[in-house]
Amino acid sequence: MAIHPIDYRYGSQEMRNVFDEEKKLEKMLLVEAALAQALAELGKIPEKDAEEITRKANVKDVKIERVKEIEKETKHDVMALVKALTEACGDAGKYVHLTATSYDIVDTANALQLKDGLEILLNEGKDLLKTCLNISEKYKDLIMIGRTHGQHAIPITLGFKFANYSDKLGEDLIRLDYDIKNYILGKFSGAVGSYAAQKIYGLGDDLEIKIMEKLGIKPADITTQVVDRESFARIICDIVILACTIEQIAKEIRNLQRTEINELSEPFGEKQVGSSTMAQKRNPINMENICSNVRVIRSCVYPSLEDIALEHERDLTNSAAERSIIPTVFILTDEVLTRMNKVLKELVVYPDNIKKNLDMSKGTIMSEAIITKLVEKGMGRQNAHELLRESSMKAFESDKHLKDILLTKNIILKYLNRKELDELFDYNNYIGLSVEKTEKVINKWRDFV
Repeated sequence: MAIHPIDYRYGSQEMRNVFDEEKKLEKMLLVEAALAQALAELGKIPEKDAEEITRKANVKDVKIERVKEIEKETKHDVMALVKALTEACGDAGKYVHLTATSYDIVDTANALQLKDGLEILLNEGKDLLKTCLNISEKYKDLIMIGRTHGQHAIPITLGFKFANYSDKLGEDLIRLDYDIKNYILGKFSGAVGSYAAQKIYGLGDDLEIKIMEKLGIKPADITTQVVDRESFARIICDIVILACTIEQIAKEIRNLQRTEINELSEPFGEKQVGSSTMAQKRNPINMENICSNVRVIRSCVYPSLEDIALEHERDLTNSAAERSIIPTVFILTDEVLTRMNKVLKELVVYPDNIKKNLDMSKGTIMSEAIITKLVEKGMGRQNAHELLRESSMKAFESDKHLKDILLTKNIILKYLNRKELDELFDYNNYIGLSVEKTEKVINKWRDFV
């Protein structure tokens, strides 16, 4: 029976397959096969033996149950794999793992897994970005209140809000693409990274280069017994930043779904239940789930940074942590990406409530516009600010519209006539470059997705 939620609740089957126990064994066997093939091509082992090793380097001939059985005796996972493959290969088994150390196999297999996982996240991320761009386009003219410190600030558009998210997502995905190209690194440099065993066979790093070419990844420029853990940390940190961007969207939707705001909402199914007792509830469960899972994703940054400072040419303190944090980061990020994309594709928007909330502040959100116009007309900036501050406080306390307060002040009418004042309270005249910036972001990322 499964215990951890990532085994049965979170993440796509595609992503879980990447980090499946048998799939990890398959990747390691693939590396052993590439080693045998490269050794044969370099004239160091018979070609027929390399072919036999390649034929048997699969999870049907090297069963995970047999590997685990051997590991109980050896207390060494890679040696258990080597022995199981050797058994399966008969006489050709004498060449299995030749010139290799354990982490030549493990780190190169890790690289193959990381590449597969990053490509899934990148593709899912592009789909989410496309959804955000569609929302930006659809609502680029829908004026809503912008908020700072949880308070009404000045008008923006809903499209502008999602253009901000789109640009962040795009930049996050560019980093993942960069990571695939630059930090997916294998190694075949031996026990301390010096290629000592290879040199005995008259080889240098040519064996490593040939193996990596077969596997479709880059060799690290230099290593100890392991690939540098800075690369792992950079990959994890970049994934976590992507997850945090998604969390920001989730928090915004969750807040805007509050009963007293009710501008946006998750879709709510016909038979969906919000509470076992409060039948009226329409809880933002998807956004809360995302925020909760991102907390776990973010927690994986610390051990990834701790794993960098290994002792001498390596110790084993990174191993157990990586077994946990790497699949956790990938599978949970896969979950939040797909969950957010599903919600945004069916996002509910309430234009009437958006307009109601715009009007709630009774014109005080246009204070900055009026200050700016007064200064343009000749009033000192600080005097204009104090005048609007006092008037806004009075409007709030008396529950009157700011325009009604200003019309009682002769100093205002000295600078502005009624028509000008009416225009200053028109939200359409004070969204700045919201639409233009939204269109610019849409054009920036359309080709990327």
